Amino acid sequence: MQSGSGKTERWRIDFDILPGGSRWENPLMGYASSADYMQAVRMTFRSSEDAAHFAGKQGWDYYIQPTAAKRIPPKNYSENFVYKPHKLRIMRTK
Repeated sequence: MQSGSGKTERWRIDFDILPGGSRWENPLMGYASSADYMQAVRMTFRSSEDAAHFAGKQGWDYYIQPTAAKRIPPKNYSENFVYKPHKLRIMRTK
């Protein structure tokens, strides 16, 4: 699988689910439903400052989650055949 990095440099506002948000399950289809319409709202911003400014202007309490460092492990096909001591490479089933 290859995961692209498109649209990953954006900041997003997600709303917490209210504890008494009147959640129920649809008896016919089994879907989860809720009376809290804000749980489905997701807004994106270009920077954390834009998101914080918008949330502050609305009077909302907000928390900015720090970004995780991107780490791309080196991968190449020849690593599959390198000898590594104490590691079983061939699994026998019979």
